[in-house]
Amino acid sequence: MRAGRADHLDLLEVWEASVRATHHFLAEADIAALKPQILHEYFALVDLYCLRGTGGEALAFMGVAGQRLEMLFVRPGHFRQGLGGRLVRHAVRALGVCEVDVNEQNPGALAFYQRLGFLIVGSSAVDGQGGPFPLLHLRLMA
Repeated sequence: MRAGRADHLDLLEVWEASVRATHHFLAEADIAALKPQILHEYFALVDLYCLRGTGGEALAFMGVAGQRLEMLFVRPGHFRQGLGGRLVRHAVRALGVCEVDVNEQNPGALAFYQRLGFLIVGSSAVDGQGGPFPLLHLRLMA
């Protein structure tokens, strides 16, 4: 389940496909600017975990830093198959994750985390890079 540096390009492909399918508020320029940051900066800041298909291809992955789930992406052809939930449950049970931020413009992600027991505890007018994408701060409530 752990993913390493050799998996980064495969995970980046999952990231981009998932973002294009779910982050409709991002412009093409936003995606183009984020892509090298994800690959060369953000992947190095988290512990990566990946679920793979029978052929070895990455189907879903998450990045965890401390008690925070920093990223969770599923290949669009595998949405609603339980992969994201499986990763989050592993993060909570095995890694102690209890916090996640969600883009306010991504109501599907918010609903997903709320079904798993996360509640909104705050918000920010901008994203982590200072961009005009408000965030909702969620915490897992026992």
